[in-house]
Amino acid sequence: MARVHVVLNQKGGVGKSTLAVNLAAVTADTVGGVAGENPPVVTVSIDPQGSAVWWSERVGEALPFDFVQAHDDIAGLANLRHIPNVTDVWVDTPGWLDLSDGASSDDPLGDGKAADALRAVLDNADDVIIPIEPEPLSFQPTFNTVEKVVKPRKLPYLVVANNWDPRDGRADLDDTLQFVRNQGWPLANTVIRHYKIHSRASAEGLVVTQYPKNRVAMEAREDFYRLALEHGQMRNGQG
Repeated sequence: MARVHVVLNQKGGVGKSTLAVNLAAVTADTVGGVAGENPPVVTVSIDPQGSAVWWSERVGEALPFDFVQAHDDIAGLANLRHIPNVTDVWVDTPGWLDLSDGASSDDPLGDGKAADALRAVLDNADDVIIPIEPEPLSFQPTFNTVEKVVKPRKLPYLVVANNWDPRDGRADLDDTLQFVRNQGWPLANTVIRHYKIHSRASAEGLVVTQYPKNRVAMEAREDFYRLALEHGQMRNGQG
């Protein structure tokens, strides 16, 4: 059976697609996936307007994993574990969650196709990656995501500081890391740094394992391999 990993945060613009696509690429690289040869890794997007769709089309046949747009395939999403010959599924989710006060405390996702798709994914998930950008505006949406959606389902999860630009200094990053620690949430040691190569990659049709061999690209790539290693330790109960 495939293991299903969901990248999730109520807040849009925190880099969910970048994490889902590049972690899928690293996973495919480590388990021996080859482009065009029924790779054992699949990325599934349930965001009908997500950048992962456009990104995968730009990479084309060189994509080292399979990509599926499935926001309207509830039955398929309920069977992600059973995709033949697949070891890992990475799910990219919408840039918003409707966690309004009027929603049920037992199921705060609300109604509608988007909520049904996310519910189907979470009901079949093995774990959740929750990116948080180093800025105060990310705090409350991340709190809602963890406390209202992930923890009630008793899913293993890992919060990841994402898209930190070292040129901005450490003040916002340190505040964000302290916020996560204060909640008692599991926090990744790896911080995904901001590199221009990441923002250009989708337009250039590249995933992180295909970056050119130079110093900056190697540093950018290293973050994702380190995070994938941490994630592997978490899911194997070693984190």
